[in-house]
Amino acid sequence: MEAAKTIAQAFISCRLDYCNSLLCGISESLLQRLQSVQNAAARLVTGTRWCDHITPVLRQLHWLPVRQRIHFKIASWVFQALTGQTPAYLADDCRLISDSDRRRLRSSDIRTCVTPRTSTQFGDRSFSVAGLQVWNGLPSALQAPDLTFNRFKRGLKTYLFTLV
Repeated sequence: MEAAKTIAQAFISCRLDYCNSLLCGISESLLQRLQSVQNAAARLVTGTRWCDHITPVLRQLHWLPVRQRIHFKIASWVFQALTGQTPAYLADDCRLISDSDRRRLRSSDIRTCVTPRTSTQFGDRSFSVAGLQVWNGLPSALQAPDLTFNRFKRGLKTYLFTLV
């Protein structure tokens, strides 16, 4: 089972993770197609029948559903951008509210980002908008400035599993 899991992650999971920022905000029918690919891979790895429920199987494999995978990847990029671990073109899109205001507000202690307004649906799906909306939707414990990247990823994955 471990060999099958490794192969499925190498060939299928990496394809599902490719261009996650473009997948953010896609229609429910397209998202369901991607989810069915992940479900088929999980069934193949575990030998689960098609009539069995897939959520426990995904939990057993510790695989997030596709929507949560997209949010996981985007939130990870925002975290890295806020901590200076990404290229400048990504980091420039992520500004904290506390950094942009001239005066100190009560909300300055919360690490929320300034989300630009857009007038198109494609603009809403861009990293500079969708990524910051995902970040602003996270619990404040995951937005703490003293978190390491590994602790952030672990906490984020735990949080996203509770949403399933």
